[in-house]
Amino acid sequence: MADREPGAPVADALTLDPPDDGGARYWLTRFNPAAKLVAAMVLGLGLVPAVDAVTGGVVLLGVLALVPFSGLDRRTLLVLGGPFLLMGLSSGLVNYLYGVEGLEGAVGAAVRLLAIALPGLIAAAGSDPTDLADGLVQRLGVPERPAMGVLAALRLLPLLADHWRTVTLARRARGLEAGRNPARMAALFFGRMFALLVRAIRTGTLMATAMDARAFGTGPRSRARHSRWGTGDTLLPVGALLLLAAAYALSARLGTLVLLFS
Repeated sequence: MADREPGAPVADALTLDPPDDGGARYWLTRFNPAAKLVAAMVLGLGLVPAVDAVTGGVVLLGVLALVPFSGLDRRTLLVLGGPFLLMGLSSGLVNYLYGVEGLEGAVGAAVRLLAIALPGLIAAAGSDPTDLADGLVQRLGVPERPAMGVLAALRLLPLLADHWRTVTLARRARGLEAGRNPARMAALFFGRMFALLVRAIRTGTLMATAMDARAFGTGPRSRARHSRWGTGDTLLPVGALLLLAAAYALSARLGTLVLLFS
């Protein structure tokens, strides 16, 4: 078995916890999660007016360059980013078939959606959930109830991934295989989805009851940890703004800039 770098994510398990060492390779994990969320919001809101492929493409390439330093392993990124990739491709296909801009508009729609979604995915999945909740409450002023809801949701994602794997193996052990039958495959998939939904509702109900029993959101609470904010955390949203400005400038210079309401 090949040696794994200390602190690197395990390849065969879905995890939202960044590497413990936060070494030079995963330097993006050093930033406050609140700063990463603000940077993602800057990029997302800033890309709303631009519908061309160049503006979104520059931002997307810039964000993709940061993925190796985010602490996310490839499997986690594929699992969590797969739905966004599917939405991007679907949006591009719909725009190509029914839009008036043709292929250029289709590519622009797909790239724009991915460029908006990817920074938020890195900010959320590349941060420790507890640090993220602390940053939301202490730095962004988010009420405790929704912040704790975000923390609970992020902690439940690996659990639901394990439950999905368990359901799949259990049905396979009972001989429920689709083979090469697409209809059977779809039926089994939606059956697993229903089982996962039931498990998620039960777990969410138990967790909500436990949080209510501990009086979350009913009044001021003490802080177990302080959410630190350094100079780098201030510079990160500024860097996102500069990337956005560079994308708009390049697109305008090339004459490809197309605004939403132009």
